[in-house]
Amino acid sequence: MNNAKAVLILFVILAVLGVAVSAAFVVRETEQVIITQLGKPVGDPIVSPGIHFKIPVIQQANFFDRRFLEWDGSPNQIPTKDKRFIWVDTYARWRIIDPLLFFQRVRDERGAQSRLDDILDGETRNAIANHNLVEVIRSTNREPMVSEEFTAGEVSQGFAKITFGRGTITQAIIEVAAPRTLELGIELLDLRLKRINYVDEVQRKIFERMITERKRIADKFRSEGQGEASKILGDKERELKKIQSEAYRAAQEIMGKADAEATAIYAAAYNQSQDAREFYRFIKTMETYKTTLSEKDWMVLSTEGDFFRYIQRQSGK
Repeated sequence: MNNAKAVLILFVILAVLGVAVSAAFVVRETEQVIITQLGKPVGDPIVSPGIHFKIPVIQQANFFDRRFLEWDGSPNQIPTKDKRFIWVDTYARWRIIDPLLFFQRVRDERGAQSRLDDILDGETRNAIANHNLVEVIRSTNREPMVSEEFTAGEVSQGFAKITFGRGTITQAIIEVAAPRTLELGIELLDLRLKRINYVDEVQRKIFERMITERKRIADKFRSEGQGEASKILGDKERELKKIQSEAYRAAQEIMGKADAEATAIYAAAYNQSQDAREFYRFIKTMETYKTTLSEKDWMVLSTEGDFFRYIQRQSGK
């Protein structure tokens, strides 16, 4: 009897401990709880951290995060107002501000993500479809740094003035979508366009146009370089011919002066005496034959010629 009574008391203690454990739950600082009884919410949301209690088995604690949560949208192909098809990838931050309404409308975070997909993707599509591509890409009308390779017309076309800009468009999406998320117990904190890109077909055309433009600029630089090279070569040839001409003129002047001085010397020597005149005639005759005859030449001399006369005179001595 004593053993049976002890076992019964132990069983009762364990049952009480089990009921107490299943009835108690801990709420952390980052959590908020909705108590449901047979699937229906009862009482107010529990937002204060600490130990709380519920009816075991009948009631259930549903935990929700109080921190900022992430929504990452799927990239969508969207046409702009000026009929440019682009891929748009967005992300947003949100939090649960009314856990009871949140539980009633979407049940959990998975359901919230699905509803946010519908709301945010739809409003993003509407906003981009109502604006031109340049408004979606740019945020300000800042003055661009212009390279010398572009003309003023190309710059004005590539940097058109905007009225709204990306920041204004995203803010407009938030303003339209926020009231719809509040109906789900969700506060939409922020939304951003994470990435914008052309669809593949348009992207290829743009790359081809960019390549063509780069080639045009390269050809322009090559043409200017070839023109400059031709100019430099022309200047070099002109300067070379000028230098050669001046050098030739200077050489001819020097040679003329030298010949004049030599002639003057010869003339002075020639006028001094008969022997000097004879020597001068002999020297000139020898120079003439030296420049006109070679070792293989034959020459017939007249007995009255100077050369024969000089040879005869030499042999007579």
